[in-house]
Amino acid sequence: MKKRLLIAIGLILILTTYKINLNFEIPLDSSVKQIIVKNNNIVKEEEIKKKLAFLYDSNIFSLKKKQTKQQLNEIDLIDSFEIKKIYPDKIIIKIYEKKPIAILQNKKEKKYFTKNGEVIAFFYSKKFENLPIVFGNESNFNNFYINLIKTDFPIENIKTFYFFESNRWDLVTKQNQTIKLPIKNFDKSLENFLNIKNQSNFEKYKVFDYRISNQLILK
Repeated sequence: MKKRLLIAIGLILILTTYKINLNFEIPLDSSVKQIIVKNNNIVKEEEIKKKLAFLYDSNIFSLKKKQTKQQLNEIDLIDSFEIKKIYPDKIIIKIYEKKPIAILQNKKEKKYFTKNGEVIAFFYSKKFENLPIVFGNESNFNNFYINLIKTDFPIENIKTFYFFESNRWDLVTKQNQTIKLPIKNFDKSLENFLNIKNQSNFEKYKVFDYRISNQLILK
């Protein structure tokens, strides 16, 4: 009985000594006042903010994610993005850009071919001016590109790709060596070229002709 009495007295002392504050302050204005763009290397910050202008003064607790995605999808070079809310009035947009690996040249029209096999509109950028040029359509190059990936062929060392109506390719390296591939089983020719290209006795040759089955003609 005495033990219960002591516990009761202790609780009374605690409750009369400490004041519990339940007055949490909730900001009255939770509208977006600042948009911070990060991780963009090519797409200009101003272009992204212009697309997201509708977010200003909207409630940060109920961002229009669907509309945000629609607006950013209109920028060809943006692959994906992340949104981080900084309460009470700031959001951070982290941008992930597509990576062009070649320029598709079809007559007078130019487009970029990306690492993921997408084709996007061409625009001038100094960062992309040394990309290899592909003279052929996107469908043919996409199939060819898949085989290049499988053979681990260094695309960055190619200056020009030429597609012929006979359904075969010529590749010109940055060392001005031309690789003439056959119509079929050209992956074996690519592997052979990778195995011999750095050997000293092959450096002098400018043409590696694989068009005849099981033969390599050097010039």
